Amino acid sequence: MRWPAEAVWEQVAPLLPGFTVEVLPEVDSTNTELMRRARAGRIEPVLLVAERQSAGRGRLGRQWQSGDRDALTFSLGLPLAPTDWSGLSLAVGAVIAESLHPEIRLKWPNDLWVGGRKLAGILIETAAVADPGAARYTIVGVGINVATPAGDGYSTPPIGLRELLPEAGPGEALLRIAEPLVATLQAFEQFGFGPFRARFAARDLLADRPVRLSDGTEGTAHGVDERGALLVHTAAGMKAVASAEVSVRPA
Repeated sequence: MRWPAEAVWEQVAPLLPGFTVEVLPEVDSTNTELMRRARAGRIEPVLLVAERQSAGRGRLGRQWQSGDRDALTFSLGLPLAPTDWSGLSLAVGAVIAESLHPEIRLKWPNDLWVGGRKLAGILIETAAVADPGAARYTIVGVGINVATPAGDGYSTPPIGLRELLPEAGPGEALLRIAEPLVATLQAFEQFGFGPFRARFAARDLLADRPVRLSDGTEGTAHGVDERGALLVHTAAGMKAVASAEVSVRPA
């Protein structure tokens, strides 16, 4: 398939000097590949697309399944130095949802859902750079179902972007997302999560719904606080869930 690499570059390069776009036919994981490069001292801004991932990764070590041409899998790597990293995955989720379709909702902290089905996931990782006082190399990994996968092996039923946008392909989705994503990361670096809180709230899948945390706690979700922590009203009172290691499910 043809990827709009040049068009993406033309959109993003004015915002991000030195930016490149790279498409690989296959890689274990775009996040893993950029992490390897960062550890070897390569910290230039790059958008790395994989036509196929053999070992894609999601949050909490989960596998992200993707095959040829039925998904968009990419990682954006660039140096960032925000004052506070809290809420970054929520800001990223909000801009991706806004770039794709009004029906997409955000499931704290890093998934995009439509109804009760999962469309996409986000995995953000950082690597230290040589100068400890400098920015960290930030890798924003995104996996989006374009065609709807078979439901076997998924804890949540999947949905593909083509159910919302019948003519959508991986390249078109990438072209919709790339420039707004870079602009969002730069705004987050400067202003933090605050400007994105209302944008997340507008698409918050869990708002006012019963939820169950991975430790067994049950309650009702009440949005997020100014740092992006999930607020859950439990029998013991309001609890702010800040750890990305906590799994949250609609009860």
